[in-house]
Amino acid sequence: MKALVLKEYNRFSYEDVPAPAVGPHDVLIQVKACGICGSDVHGMDGSTGRRRPPIIMGHEAAGVIAEVGAGVTGWAKGDRVTFDSTVYCGTCLFCRQGRVNLCDNRRVLGVSCAEYRRHGAFAEYVAVPQHILYRLPEGLSFERAAMVEALSIALHAVGRTAIRLNDSAVVVGAGMIGLLVIQALHAAGCGEIIAVDLDPSRLDLARKLGAGAGLRADAADTSAEVLRRTGGRGADAAFEVVGVSAAFQTAIACTRKGGQVTLVGNLAAKVDLPLQQIVTRELTLNGSCASSGEYPACLEMMARGTINVDALTSAVAPLSEGAAWFDRLYRKEPGLMKVVLRP
Repeated sequence: MKALVLKEYNRFSYEDVPAPAVGPHDVLIQVKACGICGSDVHGMDGSTGRRRPPIIMGHEAAGVIAEVGAGVTGWAKGDRVTFDSTVYCGTCLFCRQGRVNLCDNRRVLGVSCAEYRRHGAFAEYVAVPQHILYRLPEGLSFERAAMVEALSIALHAVGRTAIRLNDSAVVVGAGMIGLLVIQALHAAGCGEIIAVDLDPSRLDLARKLGAGAGLRADAADTSAEVLRRTGGRGADAAFEVVGVSAAFQTAIACTRKGGQVTLVGNLAAKVDLPLQQIVTRELTLNGSCASSGEYPACLEMMARGTINVDALTSAVAPLSEGAAWFDRLYRKEPGLMKVVLRP
């Protein structure tokens, strides 16, 4: 089969590779669409340590079942499916609690690190265990379905936060996940949603997708403007969707006393923690990792049009052109957001 292989850092090869083996409880999926995740772009240069070559990346995908293992039940050749990016064991303490994102034996498709290598879906075929499969709703395209993993991260973050009707929320970082968080907050009934970013075009898009205001992080006193818009108190909740110190400080400064800050971004390994602000204002910090059971809701919301993923899709291109699109994303080409590749 053909696959896009990261041969060495910053160098891809579109080449023939062996088809994946199919275990008794696995299904072989003919990949129809696979999105380029920001974690893949950050990982291709070796900076994260989680994309060690050679590796077939890709974990945001959808396709058609081409083969089922001997022990597979409930699935058949020809079924239209997507799958979780996390391969969880189903038997550890956290899996038994339903917190599969915290699985002790967690493996992520398309990741190669010190502990394991698991090839992903930038290929004609990928094999996954049947227990991470989800059936696609009627009429939902493969390209849209490839966005379910990103949306599930946003829904999980909002679910980790005690949002009440008409609450105010600040979203620091209007990239892919931030824009999905904004839409999820809007669907959850937030009354005031404020986006913060450095890119004016992303702030424009944030306003189109449900934010009532878009603030330039470098052009104004962001926290003062948030206070003005929230009756002098600050937002009930803030979402940090970048993962760097400056964005974290902004999220803390924009949150009211007794409020919540949910941390989604994890670009940096460490950030400066304003301990006294958090303690004396009694803020609650929520960590949010991946997703845990949100796929069915995400698929239905996309199928109904509750969440607009088309507005976030910049291009759909052949897998053979994947290296060029990775380069454009790595160089942060203006206006470029989600790119979906078709094998």
